[in-house]
Amino acid sequence: MAEASVPARLLAIVSDPDFTIELASPADAPAVIRLIGRVYEEYGFIFEPADELPDLLAFTQHYVVPYGAFFVIRSRGNVVGSVGVEQLGGGAAELHRLYLDAELRSCGLGRALVEAVIAWCRAEGIMHLLLWSDTRFDRAHTLYERMGFQRTGERALNDINQSREYRYERLL
Repeated sequence: MAEASVPARLLAIVSDPDFTIELASPADAPAVIRLIGRVYEEYGFIFEPADELPDLLAFTQHYVVPYGAFFVIRSRGNVVGSVGVEQLGGGAAELHRLYLDAELRSCGLGRALVEAVIAWCRAEGIMHLLLWSDTRFDRAHTLYERMGFQRTGERALNDINQSREYRYERLL
């Protein structure tokens, strides 16, 4: 299994010295949870981390070798962006937790995070990447589609926010 890292070309995308993209550790989980809480507040969602984020509360069971990887973007030491990837087996993986603070969207940082996941998948020999995204995250859907993902399904969740999600997939 390859060690997760951030390819040099991705570091060039995040060329502003105020931003760094790096591999996250379990110690980053609380900051990622706070980031997601800010996004939930922005969208008016009810935020219950124990219900909504069980993977982050068990970080080492999902986002460290051999299970997956997690990347964050930091600005002045604060986590302002995140994305995770988890192996599913059979040459597939699932992208999770793509979040950015509102003021940082549409400037290439989300793309850089997804590219980090794609690079990790390729290094691991993963050929199929899928994700689920809340139907209300229109800007994320535009990003996924521009990056070659195709919408392949939809589901309703029985969660506190009565969420509906779109499924996206891409061959790598």
